[in-house]
Amino acid sequence: MSNNQNIYVIGKGVIAKALAVALSLQGKNVTIIRGSVDHGEAYHENIFVSTGDQTVNAKIAINTFASHDKLDGLILLANKSFGNDKLAERLEKYGKDLPIVFLQNGLGVEKAFIDRGFTQLYRCVLMATSQVIAETDEVRLKVVAPSPIGIIKGSNENLNEIVKQIDARLFPFRVEENIQVLIWKKVITNCVFNSICPLLEIDNGVFHRNAAALKIGEKIIAECIAVANANGIILTVDDVNQNVLAISKMSDGQKISTYQDILNKRETEIETLNFAVAKLGRISGYDLPFTSMLGEMTRLKSELFREQRQ
Repeated sequence: MSNNQNIYVIGKGVIAKALAVALSLQGKNVTIIRGSVDHGEAYHENIFVSTGDQTVNAKIAINTFASHDKLDGLILLANKSFGNDKLAERLEKYGKDLPIVFLQNGLGVEKAFIDRGFTQLYRCVLMATSQVIAETDEVRLKVVAPSPIGIIKGSNENLNEIVKQIDARLFPFRVEENIQVLIWKKVITNCVFNSICPLLEIDNGVFHRNAAALKIGEKIIAECIAVANANGIILTVDDVNQNVLAISKMSDGQKISTYQDILNKRETEIETLNFAVAKLGRISGYDLPFTSMLGEMTRLKSELFREQRQ
């Protein structure tokens, strides 16, 4: 892997934009590729990112797969995970040895790429949140800590090089040996935020402000922890509960991604969250009625909002 290699960020959401700006400011050759659009005009967008302490900007190239006969660099997947089946099929033509990093929520988001025989797959657990500031179209970025990246398929050598390539002052990353524990911790945390917050129509801060909301979250955590433990992932309710509280305080006033998607009449990632854990629970002999019910209500709310667009 070359230090001057191209970096392709797939997806055009707020995390993709914030990351592209952070990498560009580090002098990287970064391009955003719109994962859900096959054809379209290539253009540049001057993207502004606010961290609270400062606002920075960079002009980022944005195009589609039709603009590329080959992809000769690192792939960062910041698209919604429900598009991964189609995306794996698209990327297959560029070669199965491309290094790919998943910056996505959920269990099993890399499955379509494993099934197609991709050889360099790495998983990131994002320790950052972002949303668009409506009044200015700026992206607000909040970073809790460097985001860990670990191996799904690949080598330690390439993992270290990937982290070196994308670690940025504005958006830091680090190497993680035991990534599966962190994936599960984040998944369970997201099952709480991505179902309760949209249903209550409230920001992430509700869990540290309201004991009743946190109590509901703890019911989801308890159900999901049983499944994690049954699958060899050792976590406690307190581990995840403290994570929920920390994120709630850090992102007070900010809307979780699923709530943003519902408001914007977009499909959500609830399938790889509540439903993915519930499915694995059934396989493992556990019933997750509370987690499943809130997932169903979130999916229904998303469908009803999208029907309003028609």
